[in-house]
Amino acid sequence: MTYCVWPRTLVFIFLTSLSILGLPTGSFAVEFVIVGPRAVGMGGAGVAVTTDSLATYWNPAGLAMTQKVDIRFQASAQGIDRLGIRETLEDIDDINDNDISAGNQARLQSLLNDLNGSSLSALAATGLYAKGYWGEHSVGINISDVGTGGSFSSTPLTAIVSGSQLDITGELQVNFLEARQIALSYAYALFEKKVALGITGKVIQGVAYKRGIDVDDSEDSFNISDELKNSKKSTRFGIDIGALVHPISWLQIGIVGKDLNKPSFKAPGGGKFKLRPQVRSGVAFIPFEATTVTFDADLTKNKTLVSGIKSRVLSLGVEQGLFDIVFLRVGALKNVEDAKSRVTPTAGLGIRLWAFQFDVGGGYDFDDRGALGSFSLAVTF
Repeated sequence: MTYCVWPRTLVFIFLTSLSILGLPTGSFAVEFVIVGPRAVGMGGAGVAVTTDSLATYWNPAGLAMTQKVDIRFQASAQGIDRLGIRETLEDIDDINDNDISAGNQARLQSLLNDLNGSSLSALAATGLYAKGYWGEHSVGINISDVGTGGSFSSTPLTAIVSGSQLDITGELQVNFLEARQIALSYAYALFEKKVALGITGKVIQGVAYKRGIDVDDSEDSFNISDELKNSKKSTRFGIDIGALVHPISWLQIGIVGKDLNKPSFKAPGGGKFKLRPQVRSGVAFIPFEATTVTFDADLTKNKTLVSGIKSRVLSLGVEQGLFDIVFLRVGALKNVEDAKSRVTPTAGLGIRLWAFQFDVGGGYDFDDRGALGSFSLAVTF
């Protein structure tokens, strides 16, 4: 049996990239954003099971595992509030800054001490995704926007008496990177869909923002939409490569390497936000036709835009289909590199009517520190 040069080229590129990358656990990258309600509902796992148009993000090899045309719109968001930064800011705002007594100053300093050890992360993605095929060849495209950001105390926050009122020294640092991208994917299936390989090329316009703000101004004067007017824009090219193996009917194994060429984007003040390579693997067990159990793990330790916080997420999820119409999902995820994060349980629902499908998914850690949600509308035929 002979194959065209494209699959052989994909094999060479994939193996070469992974050998250069070396799967280093100390490699740094921006957090892996959970995209799409199916993955959200299954605890953030998607590398080994995503075969619709969202595979252009999760693992381009998945495009070749189904011969379908799929068009969908999705929006996803995740927030992580470590040690209650929102509540602490609200409590600080309630302090009477005209009361300069030692007791009131100590109360303010106690709140600032909490704020010094807290941080807030936000991740979001939205876009239009599509896939098509001819024979064992599949192509995909997405026009999407992926944002990551965070806030933390960059210098120690201290309560002082300034004249006749209390004042705060120190700053909160706000970092934000928005990746506006057009991604084109190609995938090929070999050995009767036992193996699939895929590659994605992305043109990315990075919108980078970086600023220190006073705590006193964080609520009244800080407006992110206005602040982003001071961001820095630059355009780069990114490469993702993935593989998916389906050796037996009840098992799928996937791996994806994202941003292997290390695109970097200019930040205000002359710095850069760099997307270093990140690698995630996944395994899916399909004991019955309508039942899927899947597990994802980050193989790289990903640096976040919050100083001192790294991300390496483990995800576990289950999907049960009912009459190929209703799909029930549950899962859980944990950032094993962040001792302050909690296990976040998730759940989701999908409803398919003819060629149309609607999906929702969400999660909450029940400790007011982490939440995520997503929805999508799709047409598949």
